[in-house]
Amino acid sequence: MSKKNSGFTLIELLVVIGILGILLAIVLIAINPAKQFAAANNTKRNSDVVAILNSIHQYAVDKKGALPGGIPVSDDPADAKLIDSTGADICSVLSPTYIALIPADPGTNNGIATDCTGAYVTGYKVRADTKGRLTVSAPDTDTRYGSPVISVTR
Repeated sequence: MSKKNSGFTLIELLVVIGILGILLAIVLIAINPAKQFAAANNTKRNSDVVAILNSIHQYAVDKKGALPGGIPVSDDPADAKLIDSTGADICSVLSPTYIALIPADPGTNNGIATDCTGAYVTGYKVRADTKGRLTVSAPDTDTRYGSPVISVTR
């Protein structure tokens, strides 16, 4: 009477687990979740910068070219002020007429937009130059993967 053995040997199981481990490592390296999160946050920053810039321009159109108070006028990029309740406090003049909520950087307050009630911080900077061009920037841009600091001037 012969005994029928069925199943896998320990060696076969270890080989399969090893192959799956190698494939998983290759997939994780190819996908690089940290790079994907950085790219997603930078995309949000770019969108937020453009939205803020558009709302300021809409305000200026309605006010015959006047910019909201608190925006510094300087040709030096270092003079840009943070858009917050202690810096360039433009939230109350823009929201809700020109933009529903002032967006916040993903690294600031978990990216939750502000409704201008109380103290707020957006993480974005603004300035106007002496030629009337407005610049909104995201100083906390994730530059680890080659992305330049996000800054839009119009």
